[in-house]
Amino acid sequence: MRDYELLIFDWDGTLVDSIGRIVAAMHLAADACELPRCTDEQVRGIIGLGLPEAIRVLYPNLADAARADRLRRSYSENYLVLESEPSPLFYGVAEALQAFRAEGYRLAVATGKGRHGLDRVLADRGWLDYFDYSRCADETASKPDPLMLHEILAQSGVAAGRALMVGDSSFDLLMAQRADMDCVAVGYGAQPLQALRECQPTLAIECFTELRAWLGLRASEQSVEVRAHGR
Repeated sequence: MRDYELLIFDWDGTLVDSIGRIVAAMHLAADACELPRCTDEQVRGIIGLGLPEAIRVLYPNLADAARADRLRRSYSENYLVLESEPSPLFYGVAEALQAFRAEGYRLAVATGKGRHGLDRVLADRGWLDYFDYSRCADETASKPDPLMLHEILAQSGVAAGRALMVGDSSFDLLMAQRADMDCVAVGYGAQPLQALRECQPTLAIECFTELRAWLGLRASEQSVEVRAHGR
């Protein structure tokens, strides 16, 4: 018996090793728009937000709407070039997702990407039908607002207590907590695990394979409890 039915994943920095390309694309966009480059750490700190929200955080004094739109378009164009060869999955992700599907979990993606961007990377992997549900920042509220999780739960019919959010940023964890959902922090993505622990996640891991082991242990413990209560 499993206590979770639905596993919800962030994309960049959680499933896919794309953080370096995101940082590079933002630096190139700043150059193109004659704006000062933010530090790598500053750019990593906004990963998870929708692109308009990320730009407002990085450049709070950018009042020129046309220039902000140019920055957004330049970032997207640069990222597409950098992603001409898709970013690799992190170690253990492909095998774990296949195992989760075989074990009966439903899978979802909740991402700061736009719909066009997510569909493109899913198509590149032949995964357009791989996840049962997905929500993107340009079709709902940006993280850490819990709306995209509420929408996934409504679509799936799964209660918040039976779903688990997995992400590499504080935005992911805060979003899950605001949706009354358990969450897992991964420490190999955008933000260091030490900082993510401050959000008090249900679990903190350094490698994706640890998630599979932890879920397997929980399922075993649940099965023991069920058998014990059945005596």
